[in-house]
Amino acid sequence: MSPTPSLAEIRAILASVAPLAPLDGHAHDVLAEIVTCREASPGEVVVREGDSDRAMYVLASGHARVLRAGVELGALTAGEHFGEIALVAGGVRTASVVADAPSVLLVLDEQCYEALVDREPRVAVQLLREIVTSTSSRLAKMNEAVGVLLRERALPRRVELEVSLDGERRRVRNGITPGELLPSTIGDAPVVAALVDGRARSLDLPLGGNCTLTSLTTAHWEGQRIFRSSLALALLEAARRIGLDVRLGRSLGFAQRVRLLGEAAPVEAAARLQVELDRLVTADVPLVRERLSVLEAEDYFRREGAEGTVRLLETTRRHSVTVVSYGDVFALEMGPLLPSTARLANRYFLEPDAPNGDGQHDLLLVFGVPGHSRTLPPSAPPTERAVVEEGRPSLPTARRARDVSKHVGAMTEKQERWLETLSVRGVGDFNHACIGGEVAPILRVAEGFHEKSIGRIADALTEARDRVRLVTIAGPSSSGKTTFIKRLKVQLQVNGITPRDLGLDDYYVDRVDTPRDAAGEYDFETLEALRLPLLQEHLSRLVRGEAVRTARYDFKSGKGDPEGGPAFRLGAQDLLMIEGIHGLNPRLVESLPSEQVFRIFVCPLVQLPLDRLSWVHASDLRLLRRIVRDRHGRGHGAAETILRWPSVRDGERKHIFPFQHHADEVFDTSLVYEISVLKVFAELYLLEVPADHPAQATAERLLELLSSWVTIYPDEVPPTSILREFIGGSGFSY
Repeated sequence: MSPTPSLAEIRAILASVAPLAPLDGHAHDVLAEIVTCREASPGEVVVREGDSDRAMYVLASGHARVLRAGVELGALTAGEHFGEIALVAGGVRTASVVADAPSVLLVLDEQCYEALVDREPRVAVQLLREIVTSTSSRLAKMNEAVGVLLRERALPRRVELEVSLDGERRRVRNGITPGELLPSTIGDAPVVAALVDGRARSLDLPLGGNCTLTSLTTAHWEGQRIFRSSLALALLEAARRIGLDVRLGRSLGFAQRVRLLGEAAPVEAAARLQVELDRLVTADVPLVRERLSVLEAEDYFRREGAEGTVRLLETTRRHSVTVVSYGDVFALEMGPLLPSTARLANRYFLEPDAPNGDGQHDLLLVFGVPGHSRTLPPSAPPTERAVVEEGRPSLPTARRARDVSKHVGAMTEKQERWLETLSVRGVGDFNHACIGGEVAPILRVAEGFHEKSIGRIADALTEARDRVRLVTIAGPSSSGKTTFIKRLKVQLQVNGITPRDLGLDDYYVDRVDTPRDAAGEYDFETLEALRLPLLQEHLSRLVRGEAVRTARYDFKSGKGDPEGGPAFRLGAQDLLMIEGIHGLNPRLVESLPSEQVFRIFVCPLVQLPLDRLSWVHASDLRLLRRIVRDRHGRGHGAAETILRWPSVRDGERKHIFPFQHHADEVFDTSLVYEISVLKVFAELYLLEVPADHPAQATAERLLELLSSWVTIYPDEVPPTSILREFIGGSGFSY
């Protein structure tokens, strides 16, 4: 809108304002001609508390704050009005209105109203009647709300609060929401929640005490979780509206699987669901909350056929729960969600997924927000480089997302199958099994599955020993790689094969030659930090059976010696093994024929759903493992570990996950029972995080996750278990 709106714009604005909208077209034409326009600069007081001017104002453009005695009562945006009572009844202004941005106001003052009485008495009477009617309705609602408040609260409420926002102390009314005080976006990242004294809270939940308030956006990993959960809840609602039966699957980090039930064709289903989800987002549907007793919630979810949620509720110690919805599909509230759907706009897309184990094509709900981009590093082969940014990706990127999904699905199918035979389909089922005395059988089966899988990988390597000379192993932090490698070596030796190690750390370039990252720090994770030509030469010679004196790197001096390491050659029954972050990157071993290399991806993958909306994320399991291990073995508190986690994850996204589809074998290190064991240690460590610490939002969410699981003490965890790498007591030396 221009600084001075046209007559047509003024008429349209007046016709949309609540007290004026019921008037007829002639009345709107007359009012548009007699109102005056006033411009206000940022910080300018439009109306001052204590003044006695008689005028009604409509904010045509801009933004303003309403204050009383310096206490912020709320905000005004374009199209809103104030002062109508002063126009018809006079009196002293009870609040001030201050412009926050360049603004234009339409003013209907006493002089204009008197001219209206002289020129168009019928319109003046209509205007008076609508103002009185509108004011009476608002007062009635206010009285009703106050009555409810008085009945529900015996303790007195504070009238005003003090909020620290961007370093500024502001006095605001009690009950104001964070969404009224915070921006909707910061840069290109949507604000999805508030950090109230460091704790993540929904934008629409009223504040009730003095606090420090900051924005939480999707640039933060906790904001990404909130965005994903909100989008998934909106998708469930969209599917219900078009009669599509879907179930949410596990997360792939940058996307979430959507299981199609019934006979829906995936391409058609993706298109229909995309249209309906877009419609839901455009309508800006508000989040609905309902507080139910546990018995009421069980009855509702049982009628909905959500038996997993019912089973979870049956093992909770709570008396009541909150359920949330963007319409008719409710789920348990597990944390903050977006107050309405509009902030999801243009930040997602749906694609048909690769066929699952049943031969069905599901869907992928791909996220397109800051923090979810998937740019491959320069070390990636040029044919694989692609990016997922906001909106729909390029075709190669969508194809790569489906390839990753297919690969992950194939590697998790067997473990999902045996969990099904144990009737463990969710956290609620697991809790029931533990309460029923089935802990030991579940533990033995889980560990037996690991042992059998490791043995199968060793057998595959033994069968291929005539051609495979090198095994590369990679996996993200706290995935259990160390224990896996030790157990794999045992199985290989049982088969008559001698594993030989080659450390990538000894092939670092001199520190002064190490590439630097965007912050100017040494980047030891990039492939270019290695003496790649030297490494590839040594590998080629070793697999040909030649004796090679390997390299050595002195971390103290930061210098490497290309021939400072031990000399050895591979015998007929030897197998060279390399473990490192670049183990799946084809460029690492591009000097070798592909048939001579066997790549293994190690990561916890199969996790259980909590309810129809929320799943346990594998990254949360790894973080819990790391929190416990770092506290036990390194003396690092949970807060310190949590703050380092984003940089750890960034390295994984750059150097490991983009190449996981190159793996010849995948070992899923997850153990269905381990969160119940980790809870024994992690709960205390997370409670030690200070309330105002930057790690508090993550600590609080993980504590909420742990509260959903029964506790299992570690006595029966075998010494060879991968879990022992993190809780201690392992039979292996590390």
